[in-house]
Amino acid sequence: MTDSNIIHAEIREDVGKGASRRLRHQGKIPAVLYGGKTAPATLTLEHDPIRHAAQTESFYSSILDIQIADGRQQKVIVRDVHHHPFRPQIMHLDFQRVSAEEVLRMSVPIHFTGEDESDAGKASGVVIQHLVTEIEISALPANLPEYLEVDLSELEPGNVVMLSDIKLPEGVEIAALGGDDEDNMMIANTSVIKESQGTGAAAAEEAAEAELDAITEAPETDSEEEDGDDDDESVDGDTER
Repeated sequence: MTDSNIIHAEIREDVGKGASRRLRHQGKIPAVLYGGKTAPATLTLEHDPIRHAAQTESFYSSILDIQIADGRQQKVIVRDVHHHPFRPQIMHLDFQRVSAEEVLRMSVPIHFTGEDESDAGKASGVVIQHLVTEIEISALPANLPEYLEVDLSELEPGNVVMLSDIKLPEGVEIAALGGDDEDNMMIANTSVIKESQGTGAAAAEEAAEAELDAITEAPETDSEEEDGDDDDESVDGDTER
């Protein structure tokens, strides 16, 4: 385990909206640890190291190790990060305890590789689009990958890549694939941009939509602030992952 996976914390007894506000003014983050057969615990974290760690994707898809000042340790995953609406400040964190015998369901990023070496990547006027950037998986903690890799080096112009094409590590399953082909979905495709469509992102999007319309038929359906006084378990603001 690297230093970036270690979170130093203190148990806090003083809870409530006033206590949380005072912690934030001191450059700290109120947090909650829950899950397993143990009662929830309230924690205090130093803000700046957590904010730095939260800028990496592995913070959200790895098993972290919370180390309490009294020597206790607990393996966890991040379940919620509450951000201030406009300041670069984390307002609150939710962690879930991890058990070695319990299957986890969590989202991990997809890393696309090899597209520059592919025929599609070398072809003039062909754009490769990544339609999905993360996916929910289930695995035991020992088998949990930080990301899934999708090799596009064999991609030809006109090809698409489906969710079921991802090569999974041993012991890892994609939650959305339950054996029903209807749950499969496109995660990457290639689009040919015509001169009449111009260039750039708008042209790529137009080409992709035209190609998608050609290979799928959509069924007809009927239309039908930051608040610093909030308590520990509910803080308004943007929530990421």
